[in-house]
Amino acid sequence: MILMDRFCCLGDSTRLITGSADQTAKLWDVRTGTPLFTFNFDSPTRSVDFAVGDKLAVITTDPFMGLPSAIHIKRIARDPEDQSGESVLTLKGPQGRINRAVWGPLNMTIISGGEDSVIRVWDAETGKLLKESDKDEGHKKTITSLAKAADSSHLLSGSLDKSAKLWDSRTLKLVKTYVTERPVNAVAMSPLLDHIVLGGGQDASSVTTTDHRAGKFEAKFYDKILTEEIGGVKGHFGPINALAFNPDGRSFSSGGEDGYVRLHHFDQDYFNIKI
Repeated sequence: MILMDRFCCLGDSTRLITGSADQTAKLWDVRTGTPLFTFNFDSPTRSVDFAVGDKLAVITTDPFMGLPSAIHIKRIARDPEDQSGESVLTLKGPQGRINRAVWGPLNMTIISGGEDSVIRVWDAETGKLLKESDKDEGHKKTITSLAKAADSSHLLSGSLDKSAKLWDSRTLKLVKTYVTERPVNAVAMSPLLDHIVLGGGQDASSVTTTDHRAGKFEAKFYDKILTEEIGGVKGHFGPINALAFNPDGRSFSSGGEDGYVRLHHFDQDYFNIKI
């Protein structure tokens, strides 16, 4: 099973950070596959994200054995020999599980979302809660995924309420809403075009009784500005839990509960799409 948001690569693609239900997060050498360092926690890790500049990482942990969900900020050393497991800052507070946390503009904030359907902005230096999404405009069910634009100016959220929403990263003002017919487990934004992709599908507990066509396991593409669906990519036989664009915008990858990671390359017709 490919789980959501449990991996993130450094900007220069030399190191990878992963999170696991075994209560660890690990740094890896991408070229050799060698583990470089292990961060140990008292509960399963849920999501990871490197800061711009690759000197910090944010890791979220699940509620477990009486411990609340938490956001941990770790300093990333240039030399693995100097790496420490100590947290620079630990944030607690949201009810339920924090499914995703990402860095805000200029690494000054952390933006989180989870089971209580609220997006929060935290001061990355002090841990102070700065903003919360409006409950009337926001999601009505669990937030499963967050994806930020290349310049961090805006943020895309996905939810089990069968929608994705585009937000201003600084003000949390709602910009756009994308409505689909399936729970949304994963979201991504193209770095090249005004396109977004959403993935999800029928709840995993019902997948064994449903074929892949009825389960709605396609990756769906939308025009980011007009909010209209413009296409879809099939292939998975279970819900999609992870999506990511190649930094050049010419391909994307998807991972799902069928146990496969699929790499999709766009042909020239994709770049000629007009609404």
